[in-house]
Amino acid sequence: MAGGAVCFDTGEPVACVRGRTPVTARIGVVTFPGSLDDRDAARAVRRAGARAIPLWHDDRGLHGVDAVILPGGFSYGDYLRCGAIARFAPVMAALVPAARAGLPVLGICNGFQILCEAHLLPGALTHNTGLRFIDREVRVRIERDGTPWTGDYERGQEITVVLKSGQGHYLADAATLADLESGGQVLARYTIGNPNGSAHDIAGVTNRAGNVAGLMPHPEHAIDPLTGPGSDGLAFFTSVARALVAR
Repeated sequence: MAGGAVCFDTGEPVACVRGRTPVTARIGVVTFPGSLDDRDAARAVRRAGARAIPLWHDDRGLHGVDAVILPGGFSYGDYLRCGAIARFAPVMAALVPAARAGLPVLGICNGFQILCEAHLLPGALTHNTGLRFIDREVRVRIERDGTPWTGDYERGQEITVVLKSGQGHYLADAATLADLESGGQVLARYTIGNPNGSAHDIAGVTNRAGNVAGLMPHPEHAIDPLTGPGSDGLAFFTSVARALVAR
């Protein structure tokens, strides 16, 4: 692991900081009806040296986790708008105030859509330009480092991850886009073409504090060259594991 801040002890993923008792970061992964990538996200969490804590959409609390991931999929079948029904799930009643109080939260693909519908992130996501489902590797550039989710990246670093979505077109009104740019809230940007027509080539955004992040491409599918295009996505998960242990 980069920097040596994450290690393994007795077979259990344990994050270690010099001079401290080993601490295991507990990262919740929420499963909604229709979630597809919850197990992939949990695997990435474990690969980063943290404990993956399963959370169910009907849970009334967060079970004391230190961070939360909303994974990709088709929550509640996307029968209204993507993420629009999931925002009313009981677990979100606990997640929304916790996120506003500083809990690190990452929404990937459908999770990004849920965060926008819950008004934890600005903007919205709609059908890709061309109205086709996209499933391929993409190059994105990290635009905001130093967040709990991007601490192991450098600003301007380009990575290869996987995009698979039919409604990944990020949009917002002109004033919101201007605020995102001036406030440094663009998390990542597509670098080789714009696969879904997103405004300003945006692939991900954060809230002002930086603890809540949404990303349309899937970093959890790029944590191991054996199962993806490489390991460029793993640093999203090592970043939060490191940030939580360093508190």
